[in-house]
Amino acid sequence: MSRVLAVAPVLPGPAHPQERIDDVVLPLLAADASRRALARRLHASSGVRTRHLALPLPAYAGPTSFAQSNAHFVREGTDLAEQAARTALAAAGVDPQDVDLLFFTSVTGIGAPSIDASLVGRLGLRQDVRRVPSFGLGCSGGAAGLGLLHEYLRGRPRGRALLVSVELCSLTFQRDDASTANLVSSGLFGDGASAVVLGGEDVAVPAGRPVPEVVATRSRLYPGTEDQLGWDVRDSGFGIVLSAELPHLLRAHLAGDVKDLLAAHDLEVADVGTWVVHAGGPKIVDAVRDALGLDEAALARTRSTLEAQGNLSSSSVLHVLASTLDDGAPPPGGWAVLMAFGPGVSAELVLLRGREVA
Repeated sequence: MSRVLAVAPVLPGPAHPQERIDDVVLPLLAADASRRALARRLHASSGVRTRHLALPLPAYAGPTSFAQSNAHFVREGTDLAEQAARTALAAAGVDPQDVDLLFFTSVTGIGAPSIDASLVGRLGLRQDVRRVPSFGLGCSGGAAGLGLLHEYLRGRPRGRALLVSVELCSLTFQRDDASTANLVSSGLFGDGASAVVLGGEDVAVPAGRPVPEVVATRSRLYPGTEDQLGWDVRDSGFGIVLSAELPHLLRAHLAGDVKDLLAAHDLEVADVGTWVVHAGGPKIVDAVRDALGLDEAALARTRSTLEAQGNLSSSSVLHVLASTLDDGAPPPGGWAVLMAFGPGVSAELVLLRGREVA
């Protein structure tokens, strides 16, 4: 058993209204006025009201190459990662020297060494900390990271692990690309980071706060869907691949995957009182609702996160988790399911149980 000792979501800069972002970004994406008008209609129905961006709005006229955008990612992303990790470690009461595993995930920039290597020195982690940098899990990276850290800690009851996610989606917008996929993504994705500290079952937990236990995890890769979600890697950077079939895929398969996860613990969907769902977009959230027969109240935190921040890729579900814990959910003894979806197409599920507060 592992425990979620702390979750720290962070956002760069101020919140920008969707309309203000459109004023600056859309002329860079589409020269044709009709395509810009289409983009505004798409953005108005995206469920997103405000977003945070890594750079000041006027700066988005500047980066014209993948190299320039990626340099911004490394610089800004490292600072955000440090902020999130420091906050999470302090909230968990964990000394950086006690961290045994550092899992880093991002799909919006690259580096070798990756950002996690810089975090070792900045945070004061041990030189022998085990590092696992991940690229390619996309929006499922935060949930997948929780599952992998849980598996690592199952045999290490005194171990501590740190998950860090950084996604600067605004740096991936493709200039002079008026494709519908690029127009949709330019109004859906935001920037943010998060960090989670997990401890083994013998690690002391912070007093007075909900500390849910990770009970089980499940990964599912849907065959034949590689071309439905991900990146088209170009000379100019990462071009979005975003299929309209994704909601249909979730409606067809998600209920079976969730039921399989729950059945192993003699549970049913009705036994789960808390749902921590990736804020992937209104159609994705609708598909989760329909597949599992949930009411809108179960998805309120997800909708709120989407409205205020947009889709933060791998960080999104961790921001929803932070909001969930702030609300005192799941209650002691109560069950929660966390889920996110990424390229592959893949689904990552995590079963959580509320623990008595000391």
